Amino acid sequence: MDPSGPGPSPVVGGGGGGDAPAVAPQQRPAQLSRYESQKRRDWNTFLQYLRNHRPPLTLARCSGAHVIEFLRYLDQFGKTKVHAAGCAYYGQPAPPGPCPCPLRQAWGSLDALIGRLRAAYEESGGTPESNPFAARAVRIYLREVRDSQAKARGIPYEKKKRKRAQQAAEPSSSSSAAAAGGSGSISRAAAATAAAHQAGGSSAAPSNT
Repeated sequence: MDPSGPGPSPVVGGGGGGDAPAVAPQQRPAQLSRYESQKRRDWNTFLQYLRNHRPPLTLARCSGAHVIEFLRYLDQFGKTKVHAAGCAYYGQPAPPGPCPCPLRQAWGSLDALIGRLRAAYEESGGTPESNPFAARAVRIYLREVRDSQAKARGIPYEKKKRKRAQQAAEPSSSSSAAAAGGSGSISRAAAATAAAHQAGGSSAAPSNT
């Protein structure tokens, strides 16, 4: 064998005859968990709400009262029937027929949403002391929603609380997925409405009263 003959090319996967160095494959960014993705969508939805707010509202000036206003705004996207006190089905967990009572956001969805927004606020540089999602007024509002929906729907909160304690021993994968997706429709519906209002030059949020 002629030692002066051509040897193997040092180029890996090269298409030309140059001595180009091998290129390492690019690393894909780590995929966000379902919870983190939902938290990001919720945060973007809230920021969009602030941008469309009338009068204009910045995150630094946002208070617990504004958070409660945001939660009430989300009720228009709710899918949970909450019977009024005068409804014939008030307090019945399985009403036999339809009624004109409004649809609302379920307490569990709002509670999970506030938990994600509280975390997102501090991850974005906010301090726990100034976190509007951790305000006492927000906790009181959620408690009132929980109690009123429990009475209207005939579903005692204490039973659900005991059921949660039993499920705490189960694998965390299913519980984390449920927490992340519990109010996914909230952000998607609210974000779509906010974008439509912004495109039309109007506000997606009601004005302060």
